[in-house]
Amino acid sequence: MSVPATKYYWRAIAIVVAILFTYAAVLVKLSNDWWTDENYSHGLLVPLIIGYILWSQRNKFAAEPARPSVLLGGLAVAFALFALWTGVAGAELYTQRMSLVVLIAGIVVYFGGLAFLRLILVPLGLLILAIPVPAIIFNKIAFPLQLFASRCAVWSMSVLGIPVLRQGNIIELKPLNSFETRKLEVVEACSGIRSLMTLLTLAVVFAYFTYPRSNDSNGPRGKFSWLRSYGFWRSIIIVLSAVPIAILTNAARVSGTGVLSHFYGTGVADGFFHSFSGWAIYVAAFLLLFAVGWFVDRFKPATQPAKPVEVMEEKSSRDRSGVTTGTKVVSVEGTE
Repeated sequence: MSVPATKYYWRAIAIVVAILFTYAAVLVKLSNDWWTDENYSHGLLVPLIIGYILWSQRNKFAAEPARPSVLLGGLAVAFALFALWTGVAGAELYTQRMSLVVLIAGIVVYFGGLAFLRLILVPLGLLILAIPVPAIIFNKIAFPLQLFASRCAVWSMSVLGIPVLRQGNIIELKPLNSFETRKLEVVEACSGIRSLMTLLTLAVVFAYFTYPRSNDSNGPRGKFSWLRSYGFWRSIIIVLSAVPIAILTNAARVSGTGVLSHFYGTGVADGFFHSFSGWAIYVAAFLLLFAVGWFVDRFKPATQPAKPVEVMEEKSSRDRSGVTTGTKVVSVEGTE
């Protein structure tokens, strides 16, 4: 028996109010980070996207039978609250914020079961991508990206015959019509991690809204049939491709800045050109992501046509007593 989406709305409101009260300080700090930290400014749009996804799935929620898992859901909620307490005691924001994700998942499992959790995996994934990672992990990722971008810039300039010297993430070059060298520093903002986090989020959204559901509906069925579905592997390829696309497009941006700095001075690395090149790289990266999806769709397996329903009716026969008997055989519609 399916549970209507609005049957227990008072209980849902009470749960939401309790979550907002418990995580008020965490949510305020998180929204402030979204507003002030450009590396995670895409987080401002994530709640709107999640809300739209949940709204578009409202019919699925209404049709899905509720199979509450009190034990598993209760353990997840208890673990989330413990993680929140631990994060507050240790002043670790990431632990506090991730506990909110675990809490939401636990509540869904407690009242609806694992099937309902499957329906909100994409919204939970988007929420995780919008949570700033700890600074120690962020720096471990950002600095190697800075070095990679600077190496690519030096290589590109060397190919064009531009004299250049690199010291770590600092590029030293001599602009034309200049009597002294200038230094071009590949700072954290130019490491590419900003475009990496944003493009990963865009990749998840793009893969979700272009998921070929009609194709998978005729695909293999079973407990782990999703592992053999075309849509699942298409989504994996799109999301994973966002990583090299973000890194390579940012390296191209830094390389182009270095080449232009040789001809027009290091002033092109600041101001309007710096902002414009950032937006141009975002557009180019998304177009490449779209191209990956288009390329993967070229290998989309053909949909097997459904077998028509065959009805075979045997001719009625009369027994000796004069009673008419008949047999009607209907084959079930299926797919190969």
